[in-house]
Amino acid sequence: MGTALHVFLLPAAALTSTLILVGVLIVSGVAKLRTPDDAEGWEALGLPAALRRDWLIRLHPVAELVLAAALLLLGGLLGIAAAVVAVLLFAAYLVMVWRARRKTPDASCACFGERQPITGRTLLRNGWLTLLAVISALTIGALPLFGGAAALAIAFWPWTLALAAVAVTFVLVQERTSDSAPAARTAGGSGAADDAELEDYLRARTPAVPVTLADGSTVTLRQLAETKPVLLLAVSETCGSCTPVIESIDAYRALLPEVSVRFLLQSAPEDSRLASADEPQTVHDPLRYVGPSLADHWFTPTAVLLGADGMLAGGPVAGSSAIAEFVDDVYESLHGERPPAR
Repeated sequence: MGTALHVFLLPAAALTSTLILVGVLIVSGVAKLRTPDDAEGWEALGLPAALRRDWLIRLHPVAELVLAAALLLLGGLLGIAAAVVAVLLFAAYLVMVWRARRKTPDASCACFGERQPITGRTLLRNGWLTLLAVISALTIGALPLFGGAAALAIAFWPWTLALAAVAVTFVLVQERTSDSAPAARTAGGSGAADDAELEDYLRARTPAVPVTLADGSTVTLRQLAETKPVLLLAVSETCGSCTPVIESIDAYRALLPEVSVRFLLQSAPEDSRLASADEPQTVHDPLRYVGPSLADHWFTPTAVLLGADGMLAGGPVAGSSAIAEFVDDVYESLHGERPPAR
Protein backbone atom coordinates (compact mmCIF):
# COMPACT_ATOMS: atom_id res chain seq x y z
CA MET A 1 0.00 0.00 0.00
CA GLY A 2 2.74 2.43 1.00
CA THR A 3 4.77 1.65 -2.12
CA ALA A 4 1.73 2.11 -4.36
CA LEU A 5 0.95 5.43 -2.71
CA HIS A 6 4.54 6.57 -3.21
CA VAL A 7 4.43 5.53 -6.87
CA PHE A 8 1.29 7.70 -7.31
CA LEU A 9 2.37 10.71 -5.25
CA LEU A 10 5.75 11.23 -6.91
CA PRO A 11 4.44 11.65 -10.47
CA ALA A 12 1.40 13.56 -9.18
CA ALA A 13 3.66 16.06 -7.38
CA ALA A 14 5.90 16.33 -10.43
CA LEU A 15 2.95 16.83 -12.78
CA THR A 16 1.12 19.35 -10.59
CA SER A 17 4.08 21.55 -9.67
CA THR A 18 5.57 21.47 -13.16
CA LEU A 19 2.33 22.24 -15.01
CA ILE A 20 1.63 25.19 -12.69
CA LEU A 21 5.10 26.58 -13.36
CA VAL A 22 4.64 26.07 -17.10
CA GLY A 23 1.35 27.96 -17.01
CA VAL A 24 2.82 30.83 -14.98
CA LEU A 25 5.86 31.15 -17.25
CA ILE A 26 3.69 31.17 -20.39
CA VAL A 27 1.35 33.83 -18.98
CA SER A 28 4.32 35.88 -17.78
CA GLY A 29 6.26 35.58 -21.04
CA VAL A 30 3.30 36.46 -23.26
CA ALA A 31 2.36 39.41 -21.01
CA LYS A 32 5.92 40.76 -21.14
CA LEU A 33 5.97 40.44 -24.92
CA ARG A 34 2.75 42.45 -25.12
CA THR A 35 3.83 45.04 -22.52
CA PRO A 36 7.64 45.08 -22.40
CA ASP A 37 9.45 46.38 -19.33
CA ASP A 38 12.26 48.93 -19.63
CA ALA A 39 15.66 49.64 -18.13
CA GLU A 40 14.10 51.94 -15.53
CA GLY A 41 11.93 49.13 -14.23
CA TRP A 42 14.93 46.80 -13.99
CA GLU A 43 16.92 49.50 -12.22
CA ALA A 44 14.11 49.96 -9.68
CA LEU A 45 14.33 46.23 -8.92
CA GLY A 46 18.04 46.58 -8.17
CA LEU A 47 19.50 44.93 -11.26
CA PRO A 48 23.05 46.15 -12.01
CA ALA A 49 23.71 48.32 -15.05
CA ALA A 50 25.52 45.44 -16.79
CA LEU A 51 22.23 43.52 -16.96
CA ARG A 52 20.02 46.46 -17.95
CA ARG A 53 20.63 45.96 -21.67
CA ASP A 54 17.89 46.41 -24.26
CA TRP A 55 18.62 43.04 -25.82
CA LEU A 56 18.38 41.30 -22.44
CA ILE A 57 15.07 43.01 -21.70
CA ARG A 58 13.73 41.87 -25.10
CA LEU A 59 15.10 38.35 -24.59
CA HIS A 60 13.67 37.97 -21.07
CA PRO A 61 10.09 36.95 -22.02
CA VAL A 62 11.42 34.66 -24.77
CA ALA A 63 13.65 32.94 -22.20
CA GLU A 64 10.63 32.42 -19.92
CA LEU A 65 8.73 30.77 -22.79
CA VAL A 66 11.72 28.55 -23.65
CA LEU A 67 12.00 27.52 -19.99
CA ALA A 68 8.27 26.71 -19.95
CA ALA A 69 8.73 24.47 -22.99
CA ALA A 70 11.73 22.72 -21.38
CA LEU A 71 9.77 22.05 -18.17
CA LEU A 72 6.83 20.73 -20.17
CA LEU A 73 8.72 18.44 -22.54
CA LEU A 74 11.76 17.22 -20.60
CA GLY A 75 12.23 14.83 -17.69
CA GLY A 76 15.14 12.92 -16.20
CA LEU A 77 18.42 14.83 -15.89
CA LEU A 78 17.40 17.36 -18.55
CA GLY A 79 14.17 18.07 -16.69
CA ILE A 80 16.07 18.48 -13.42
CA ALA A 81 18.40 20.99 -15.09
CA ALA A 82 15.40 22.99 -16.36
CA ALA A 83 13.73 22.87 -12.95
CA VAL A 84 16.92 24.07 -11.23
CA VAL A 85 16.96 27.05 -13.61
CA ALA A 86 13.33 27.69 -12.60
CA VAL A 87 14.30 27.57 -8.92
CA LEU A 88 17.07 30.12 -9.48
CA LEU A 89 14.78 32.34 -11.57
CA PHE A 90 11.86 32.43 -9.14
CA ALA A 91 14.20 32.80 -6.15
CA ALA A 92 15.81 35.78 -7.91
CA TYR A 93 12.35 37.28 -8.55
CA LEU A 94 11.50 36.84 -4.87
CA VAL A 95 14.71 38.51 -3.68
CA MET A 96 14.33 41.40 -6.13
CA VAL A 97 10.75 42.28 -5.17
CA TRP A 98 11.55 41.89 -1.46
CA ARG A 99 14.53 44.24 -1.74
CA ALA A 100 12.57 46.74 -3.86
CA ARG A 101 9.68 46.87 -1.38
CA ARG A 102 12.05 47.16 1.57
CA LYS A 103 13.87 50.03 -0.11
CA THR A 104 10.80 51.86 -1.43
CA PRO A 105 7.36 51.23 0.15
CA ASP A 106 5.55 52.23 -3.06
CA ALA A 107 7.76 50.10 -5.32
CA SER A 108 6.24 48.36 -8.32
CA CYS A 109 7.17 45.65 -10.79
CA ALA A 110 6.10 44.53 -14.24
CA CYS A 111 6.08 40.86 -13.24
CA PHE A 112 3.18 40.08 -15.58
CA GLY A 113 3.46 42.86 -18.14
CA GLU A 114 1.51 45.72 -16.61
CA ARG A 115 3.25 47.50 -13.76
CA GLN A 116 1.68 46.66 -10.40
CA PRO A 117 2.53 47.66 -6.83
CA ILE A 118 4.68 45.25 -4.84
CA THR A 119 2.63 44.12 -1.86
CA GLY A 120 2.76 41.37 0.72
CA ARG A 121 0.70 39.31 -1.70
CA THR A 122 3.42 39.73 -4.34
CA LEU A 123 6.01 38.35 -1.93
CA LEU A 124 3.74 35.46 -0.94
CA ARG A 125 3.09 34.63 -4.60
CA ASN A 126 6.77 34.63 -5.51
CA GLY A 127 7.63 32.57 -2.44
CA TRP A 128 4.97 30.01 -3.38
CA LEU A 129 6.25 29.79 -6.96
CA THR A 130 9.79 29.28 -5.68
CA LEU A 131 8.54 26.42 -3.49
CA LEU A 132 6.76 24.84 -6.46
CA ALA A 133 9.97 25.11 -8.47
CA VAL A 134 11.85 23.29 -5.69
CA ILE A 135 9.20 20.53 -5.64
CA SER A 136 9.47 20.24 -9.42
CA ALA A 137 13.27 19.98 -9.23
CA LEU A 138 12.98 17.19 -6.65
CA THR A 139 10.40 15.17 -8.59
CA ILE A 140 10.75 15.90 -12.31
CA GLY A 141 13.61 13.42 -12.63
CA ALA A 142 11.04 10.62 -12.40
CA LEU A 143 9.37 11.79 -15.62
CA PRO A 144 10.30 10.50 -19.11
CA LEU A 145 13.50 12.08 -20.44
CA PHE A 146 11.73 13.15 -23.64
CA GLY A 147 8.08 13.96 -23.15
CA GLY A 148 8.36 14.89 -19.49
CA ALA A 149 5.25 16.43 -17.95
CA ALA A 150 3.47 16.47 -21.31
CA ALA A 151 3.67 12.67 -21.61
CA LEU A 152 2.51 12.22 -18.02
CA ALA A 153 -0.32 14.72 -18.51
CA ILE A 154 -1.64 12.59 -21.36
CA ALA A 155 -1.30 9.38 -19.36
CA PHE A 156 -2.96 10.96 -16.28
CA TRP A 157 -5.54 12.89 -18.30
CA PRO A 158 -8.26 12.90 -15.58
CA TRP A 159 -5.78 14.56 -13.19
CA THR A 160 -4.78 17.01 -15.92
CA LEU A 161 -8.41 17.92 -16.62
CA ALA A 162 -8.98 18.51 -12.89
CA LEU A 163 -6.01 20.91 -12.77
CA ALA A 164 -7.27 22.68 -15.89
CA ALA A 165 -10.73 23.03 -14.36
CA VAL A 166 -9.26 24.61 -11.22
CA ALA A 167 -7.18 27.03 -13.30
CA VAL A 168 -10.10 28.06 -15.53
CA THR A 169 -12.38 28.56 -12.51
CA PHE A 170 -9.78 30.72 -10.80
CA VAL A 171 -9.37 32.90 -13.91
CA LEU A 172 -13.11 33.31 -14.38
CA VAL A 173 -13.80 34.41 -10.80
CA GLN A 174 -11.15 37.14 -10.91
CA GLU A 175 -12.53 40.66 -11.32
CA ARG A 176 -9.88 42.39 -13.36
CA THR A 177 -9.67 46.13 -13.55
CA SER A 178 -7.13 48.26 -15.33
CA ASP A 179 -4.37 49.07 -12.84
CA SER A 180 -2.19 50.90 -15.28
CA ALA A 181 -1.82 54.61 -14.93
CA PRO A 182 -4.10 56.64 -17.19
CA ALA A 183 -2.51 57.96 -20.35
CA ALA A 184 -1.36 61.56 -20.35
CA ARG A 185 -4.03 63.96 -21.53
CA THR A 186 -3.80 67.72 -21.50
CA ALA A 187 -6.36 70.33 -22.35
CA GLY A 188 -4.85 71.18 -25.73
CA GLY A 189 -2.82 68.04 -26.32
CA SER A 190 -3.23 65.51 -29.10
CA GLY A 191 -4.22 62.39 -27.20
CA ALA A 192 -5.82 59.26 -28.56
CA ALA A 193 -8.85 59.64 -26.29
CA ASP A 194 -12.08 60.69 -27.96
CA ASP A 195 -13.84 63.96 -27.13
CA ALA A 196 -16.25 62.36 -24.67
CA GLU A 197 -13.42 60.76 -22.72
CA LEU A 198 -11.45 64.01 -22.64
CA GLU A 199 -14.52 65.96 -21.53
CA ASP A 200 -15.14 63.53 -18.68
CA TYR A 201 -11.48 63.79 -17.69
CA LEU A 202 -11.48 67.60 -17.67
CA ARG A 203 -14.51 67.63 -15.38
CA ALA A 204 -12.54 65.81 -12.68
CA ARG A 205 -11.95 68.13 -9.75
CA THR A 206 -8.53 68.44 -8.16
CA PRO A 207 -8.83 66.68 -4.78
CA ALA A 208 -8.92 69.14 -1.88
CA VAL A 209 -6.64 66.98 0.26
CA PRO A 210 -4.18 68.65 2.65
CA VAL A 211 -0.46 68.70 1.86
CA THR A 212 2.48 70.30 3.64
CA LEU A 213 4.95 72.71 2.04
CA ALA A 214 8.63 72.65 2.91
CA ASP A 215 8.24 75.70 5.19
CA GLY A 216 5.74 73.77 7.33
CA SER A 217 2.58 75.50 6.10
CA THR A 218 -0.45 73.44 5.09
CA VAL A 219 -2.57 73.95 1.99
CA THR A 220 -4.92 71.77 0.00
CA LEU A 221 -3.93 70.38 -3.34
CA ARG A 222 -6.62 72.50 -4.99
CA GLN A 223 -5.41 75.70 -3.30
CA LEU A 224 -1.87 74.95 -4.47
CA ALA A 225 -2.89 75.61 -8.08
CA GLU A 226 -5.15 78.63 -7.53
CA THR A 227 -2.79 81.15 -9.15
CA LYS A 228 -1.10 79.05 -11.87
CA PRO A 229 -1.04 75.42 -13.05
CA VAL A 230 1.09 73.05 -11.01
CA LEU A 231 3.04 70.12 -12.36
CA LEU A 232 3.65 67.70 -9.49
CA LEU A 233 6.52 65.27 -9.86
CA ALA A 234 6.06 62.47 -7.33
CA VAL A 235 9.54 61.13 -6.61
CA SER A 236 11.54 59.50 -3.85
CA GLU A 237 15.26 59.84 -3.15
CA THR A 238 15.40 56.05 -2.59
CA CYS A 239 13.82 55.28 -5.98
CA GLY A 240 16.42 54.52 -8.64
CA SER A 241 14.03 55.13 -11.55
CA CYS A 242 13.24 58.58 -10.10
CA THR A 243 16.79 59.83 -10.68
CA PRO A 244 16.22 61.05 -14.28
CA VAL A 245 13.14 63.01 -13.13
CA ILE A 246 14.95 64.51 -10.14
CA GLU A 247 17.84 65.56 -12.36
CA SER A 248 15.49 67.06 -14.97
CA ILE A 249 13.43 69.36 -12.76
CA ASP A 250 15.47 72.48 -13.60
CA ALA A 251 15.11 71.72 -17.32
CA TYR A 252 11.36 71.23 -16.90
CA ARG A 253 11.05 74.55 -15.06
CA ALA A 254 12.98 76.34 -17.78
CA LEU A 255 10.80 74.74 -20.46
CA LEU A 256 7.51 75.52 -18.66
CA PRO A 257 7.82 78.94 -16.94
CA GLU A 258 4.01 79.24 -17.06
CA VAL A 259 3.72 76.20 -14.78
CA SER A 260 4.81 75.73 -11.17
CA VAL A 261 6.89 72.56 -11.31
CA ARG A 262 7.24 70.99 -7.86
CA PHE A 263 8.44 67.79 -6.28
CA LEU A 264 5.79 65.77 -4.45
CA LEU A 265 7.42 63.79 -1.65
CA GLN A 266 5.89 61.24 0.70
CA SER A 267 8.27 62.09 3.53
CA ALA A 268 8.01 65.05 5.90
CA PRO A 269 10.17 68.10 5.06
CA GLU A 270 12.66 67.37 7.83
CA ASP A 271 13.10 63.78 6.59
CA SER A 272 13.85 64.48 2.92
CA ARG A 273 17.08 65.74 1.39
CA LEU A 274 15.03 66.96 -1.58
CA ALA A 275 12.99 69.35 0.59
CA SER A 276 13.30 73.00 -0.42
CA ALA A 277 11.56 76.05 1.04
CA ASP A 278 12.59 78.15 -1.97
CA GLU A 279 9.73 78.85 -4.36
CA PRO A 280 8.34 76.79 -5.86
CA GLN A 281 8.52 74.84 -2.61
CA THR A 282 8.48 71.10 -2.43
CA VAL A 283 5.14 69.52 -1.55
CA HIS A 284 5.03 66.84 1.15
CA ASP A 285 2.39 64.17 1.68
CA PRO A 286 3.56 62.09 4.66
CA LEU A 287 0.01 60.86 5.34
CA ARG A 288 -0.28 59.74 1.69
CA TYR A 289 -3.55 61.43 0.83
CA VAL A 290 -2.59 62.46 -2.71
CA GLY A 291 -1.88 59.14 -4.43
CA PRO A 292 -5.14 57.33 -3.54
CA SER A 293 -7.09 60.49 -4.43
CA LEU A 294 -5.72 60.47 -7.98
CA ALA A 295 -5.19 56.83 -8.94
CA ASP A 296 -5.93 53.28 -7.81
CA HIS A 297 -2.20 52.60 -7.65
CA TRP A 298 0.43 55.27 -7.18
CA PHE A 299 4.04 54.72 -8.15
CA THR A 300 7.18 56.81 -8.22
CA PRO A 301 8.04 58.53 -10.40
CA THR A 302 4.63 59.90 -11.41
CA ALA A 303 3.57 63.27 -12.83
CA VAL A 304 0.19 65.00 -12.70
CA LEU A 305 -0.85 68.45 -13.92
CA LEU A 306 -3.20 70.51 -11.75
CA GLY A 307 -5.11 73.21 -13.62
CA ALA A 308 -5.58 76.71 -12.21
CA ASP A 309 -9.35 76.26 -12.68
CA GLY A 310 -9.48 73.63 -9.94
CA MET A 311 -9.57 70.75 -12.43
CA LEU A 312 -7.06 68.04 -13.21
CA ALA A 313 -5.45 69.01 -16.51
CA GLY A 314 -3.37 65.93 -17.31
CA GLY A 315 -2.02 62.64 -16.01
CA PRO A 316 -1.15 60.93 -13.85
CA VAL A 317 1.58 59.26 -15.88
CA ALA A 318 4.24 56.98 -14.42
CA GLY A 319 7.87 56.39 -15.41
CA SER A 320 10.61 58.87 -16.27
CA SER A 321 10.30 58.39 -20.05
CA ALA A 322 6.53 58.86 -19.93
CA ILE A 323 7.00 61.95 -17.75
CA ALA A 324 9.44 63.48 -20.25
CA GLU A 325 6.89 62.90 -23.02
CA PHE A 326 4.16 64.32 -20.80
CA VAL A 327 6.17 67.51 -20.24
CA ASP A 328 6.53 67.85 -24.01
CA ASP A 329 2.74 67.40 -24.34
CA VAL A 330 2.15 70.18 -21.81
CA TYR A 331 4.53 72.45 -23.74
CA GLU A 332 2.72 71.67 -26.97
CA SER A 333 -0.68 72.42 -25.42
CA LEU A 334 0.64 75.83 -24.34
CA HIS A 335 2.63 76.77 -27.45
CA GLY A 336 1.02 74.82 -30.28
CA GLU A 337 4.24 73.03 -31.22
CA ARG A 338 6.61 70.44 -29.85
CA PRO A 339 9.46 71.81 -27.72
CA PRO A 340 13.00 72.23 -29.05
CA ALA A 341 15.13 69.13 -28.92
CA ARG A 342 16.84 68.76 -25.55
